[in-house]
Amino acid sequence: MERENQQYNGLKEACGIFGIYDINGHDTARITYYALHALQHRGQESAGIAVSDGKKINYHKGNGLVTEVFDEKNILHLKGHIAVGHVRYSTTGLNQIYNAQPIVVRYKNGYLALAHNGNLINADELRKELEDSGSIFQTSTDTEVIIHLIVKYIANGMVEAIKMAMKKIKGAYSLIIMTNEAIYAVKDPNGLRPLCLGLMDDSYCFASESCALDIIGAKLVREISPGEIIEISKEGIKTYEYDGSKKEAFCIFEYIYFARPDSVIRDVSVYSVRQEMGRRLALEYPVDADLIVPVPDSGIPAALGYSEVSGIPYGEGLIKNKYVGRTFIQPDQIHREIAVRLKLNVMSEMVKGKKIVLVDDSIVRGTTSKRLVAMLRNAGAKEVHLRISAPPVKFPCYFGIDTPSKKELIGSKASVEDIRKMIGADSLGYLSMEGLLSCFKDKGFCTGCFDGNYPIKVPEEGSKFIFDDFSTI
Repeated sequence: MERENQQYNGLKEACGIFGIYDINGHDTARITYYALHALQHRGQESAGIAVSDGKKINYHKGNGLVTEVFDEKNILHLKGHIAVGHVRYSTTGLNQIYNAQPIVVRYKNGYLALAHNGNLINADELRKELEDSGSIFQTSTDTEVIIHLIVKYIANGMVEAIKMAMKKIKGAYSLIIMTNEAIYAVKDPNGLRPLCLGLMDDSYCFASESCALDIIGAKLVREISPGEIIEISKEGIKTYEYDGSKKEAFCIFEYIYFARPDSVIRDVSVYSVRQEMGRRLALEYPVDADLIVPVPDSGIPAALGYSEVSGIPYGEGLIKNKYVGRTFIQPDQIHREIAVRLKLNVMSEMVKGKKIVLVDDSIVRGTTSKRLVAMLRNAGAKEVHLRISAPPVKFPCYFGIDTPSKKELIGSKASVEDIRKMIGADSLGYLSMEGLLSCFKDKGFCTGCFDGNYPIKVPEEGSKFIFDDFSTI
């Protein structure tokens, strides 16, 4: 996945959420800690865990990676049989401690904690409506809008309150909600963001991806359905359907890049489907070359698939430095190029004098691809042919992925040939939309970032649909 080292330069991950209702005497805070480790790729800005002992909810959260936020002392402090965890990448609200999740509130009937993955497109108007009726907000996130709506309707019971909130909110939301005595999982009617159900011994748990279940030794039961509400309490597990129109439109970019390759989503192995994308790409854009080189790590499965079909050997021409932390704003071009080399370095002896096929999953602005092509040429590559295992990204996402505006997406303003020239590759091939969709047996995807066909009406380009951050907090 093409990335940059400035404040925003590539597609950023959605958030990761986890929850467990324990009946086996497990240390729920520690289990959640491990699960969040497995979901760290989905958000690196903040992390949090909230735990209920049946009477009250205690929590700890902060900015940074899971290992930076939690230590033995604060894990031991979180005691209870129900837990909810969250790792965040902000798509609404800046990266401030008051925006870290789970958001925990106390209301007249007890406590409520909520973790959210996704993005609401009508959050601003709902917030104004709630503020006009007396609600006071403590964060600048769209997640707090959901909490206020649930509390507003809570007299009808938790499940009905959730349904009534779902009738008001629009956009993408996979939610885990915890009260003093129960836990709830909710997915929006389009099922845009992932959320699955697992079983650890006899205890049910929820996670954004199945890789989190693997880490804690839980078994994947199934993906939660669009518009489904699951309640787990001392009475067992109950499922409810949201009474509204449902049209499944799962984010296809989860398979292309965001999800971990060892996850299974909607009964499909992420790794296997990425390999298949590479196979289709080799059929659509063959080339005479000596070596297939992936952009690590997300380009590896597709590169292996391309190698399998083409018969061209696979090799690690780019080595990733796994100890480079989060990137930061670089002051000038020289430092930006150094930052790229810090993360990826060329194996000169592998590429010198060879025709290289460089395989990546997407191009956003094109600047990183340009630098990687230049690095390979400087290391002695005879030719560099770039292959992308997805169609061109032409439109912004409004459903939980932080993308540039349309005018900043190179795929929306330049032809493939123009992009090739700008990047400096000898040839450039994108997987077609038909080729991408042919990798799946099932349908029901959101492909809006490629073709502008969103499952629900989105704001006009440049219009305000998220909150300004609080400058005084």
